[in-house]
Amino acid sequence: MTDSVYPAYFNDTHQMARATARRFIEQEVKPHIAEWEESGTFPRELYQKAGELGLLGIGHPQRLGGAGEEDVFLKVAVSEELMRSTSGGLVASLGSLDIGLPPVWRGGSPELQQRVVPGVIAGDKIISLAITEAGGGSDVANLRTRAVRDGDHYIVNGSKTFITSGTRADYYTVAVRTGGEGFSGVSLLLIEKDTLGFSVGRNLKKMGWWASDTAELFFEDCRVPVGNLIGPENAGFMFIMANFQAERLSLAVMAYMTAQMALEACLDYVKDRVTFGKPLAKHQVIRHKLAEMATRVEVAREYSYRVAARMQAGQPAINEVCMAKNFATDVADYVTHEAVQIFGGMGYMRESVVERLYRDNRILSIGGGTHEIMNEIIVKQMGL
Repeated sequence: MTDSVYPAYFNDTHQMARATARRFIEQEVKPHIAEWEESGTFPRELYQKAGELGLLGIGHPQRLGGAGEEDVFLKVAVSEELMRSTSGGLVASLGSLDIGLPPVWRGGSPELQQRVVPGVIAGDKIISLAITEAGGGSDVANLRTRAVRDGDHYIVNGSKTFITSGTRADYYTVAVRTGGEGFSGVSLLLIEKDTLGFSVGRNLKKMGWWASDTAELFFEDCRVPVGNLIGPENAGFMFIMANFQAERLSLAVMAYMTAQMALEACLDYVKDRVTFGKPLAKHQVIRHKLAEMATRVEVAREYSYRVAARMQAGQPAINEVCMAKNFATDVADYVTHEAVQIFGGMGYMRESVVERLYRDNRILSIGGGTHEIMNEIIVKQMGL
């Protein structure tokens, strides 16, 4: 699949960006990705290399060194190519700025924006979004980490968990409670790694996304300057919500690309694998599996493109992006499961790409709002 198949969506600029991202993955990532997966990390220098190519600035303002936040299909094109790394974890960590940085350039003071955003876009610094708490999960309105104003500082106490890029980020966009219960009492603070009272816990071991560092964070009388407040006090949930559509579209892209790569691996495998005297590709049951897999991948991708087109046009897409995420992750569940089944015992081996895709896929229907939360949003938008 290339952008030339979809001329209605992708223009010459998108083609050039796609080619740049493709070379980056082929030259800088694929030769090492198996090793990085096993070691549970990748070199920090990869951020700088991606930054130098302009890959990190896509979706972020030009005034702060980015490529602009308006071109949704530029982001889609590059995201598809980054997923060609076959490592959702690498893509998640390399892209943690896409969830951690927008609140800063949307709501941070001019000084905070200038101090933080250009360095992250260049790949010199890493930023992470810290919302999830143990026992909280998707229930953002129930977060317990509290920040109390004390003169020119906030005193922060609490903890976060499951934080992507958590072990090596330089900046953390942290959701805290500054007011009463519920959404209206939530604020965002930019907390820097060397802040007194802030500490990073262990690198969490996960089912998938092995190349992504994922951490627990702890705040014990952590003193954060008032100037690091993002937006007005108690208005943090507005900034969290502002980024959800882009994040959920990104997860839909990750899902249909995971399925696409699993399908492609199967198409190669069935030509060479011989059972009962003929290639798997000649067995009707396998052929029909592949047809079903291909159909679902195509529909998931095409619907995600239509949702992206709505977003590009500035039209409301709250419902649609939830539907796209749920449908694409369902497709990825089905296709990666069938891919492992087609590969048989080899599909269960860590040397097989479908094994990694199967593991990495499982988080996609959880992150960015679970499948169940997406359904609840859809139903509410239907007036129920």
